[in-house]
Amino acid sequence: MTAIWRTYDREQLDTQLNLRARTPEHVDFFARWAEEGRQVRGAFPGYREIAYGPTQAERLDFFPAGEDAPLLAFIHGGYWQALDKGDHSSPAPVFREAGIAYASLNYTLAPQARIGQMVEEVRRALVMLHEQAGKLGFDRERIVVAGHSAGGHLAAMAAITDWAAYDAPRDLLKGACCVSGLYELEPLHKSYQQPVLQLDAESVDALSPQRHIPDTLPPTLCAVGSEEPEEFKDQQADFLAACRDKGLPVAELELAGRHHFSAIDAMADPDHALHRALCRLTLEGALP
Repeated sequence: MTAIWRTYDREQLDTQLNLRARTPEHVDFFARWAEEGRQVRGAFPGYREIAYGPTQAERLDFFPAGEDAPLLAFIHGGYWQALDKGDHSSPAPVFREAGIAYASLNYTLAPQARIGQMVEEVRRALVMLHEQAGKLGFDRERIVVAGHSAGGHLAAMAAITDWAAYDAPRDLLKGACCVSGLYELEPLHKSYQQPVLQLDAESVDALSPQRHIPDTLPPTLCAVGSEEPEEFKDQQADFLAACRDKGLPVAELELAGRHHFSAIDAMADPDHALHRALCRLTLEGALP
């Protein structure tokens, strides 16, 4: 068959991108994340759900960590069409122990929204957090965004944002972390995901971070599991190479023995290099 992306034909590309088929135990991860999230929200002192826009989807969970703590704002994955902010409440206690406030963001999912709308919602959430930092009790000068999978794509889009266009400081973000991220949307456009995501040439171009490497970038950490599909590893490698060509501050981390779903669990493991790197990035603005 004819290659339609890199060396992949359609069947091979779908195999690269079909993470649930590749990892049947994803259902166990989803169930555990949801249950752990419920437990954390029920016990966390000062937890609040906050609206950042008019729709029910435009909500975030906020977990304080004491006056003037920095903030880690997390964006969940799910191929832009599944999962929920509540599935990633469980990192909040371990980040609080490190002196870091934590927020988990929701956004409107496909097919109700296209990816461009999701990007704008995330940007609005981050601007709101910056504006409300004093009331919420964290340091507006130390906001870091992180995301997993589709959330890694949205975090990358936030990192390359010209925040002046949103009447916000150009350095609104002091760092970014993309775990198992997607930086080029063309293969999604060519894959089994297209009927739901409804990408076109214009949106692929506008919403692929790989095609919009800026001249300035906050310190950005990219991580991917060693057991993830080659397409995810290649996308990260391409993005990092393009950033390094411009002399931008980026670093990479391989998550040994981790597949796509276990990769993000490393974020909340205080003994894992990803958690330590995220703490350093959020507390100090420094890459490993």
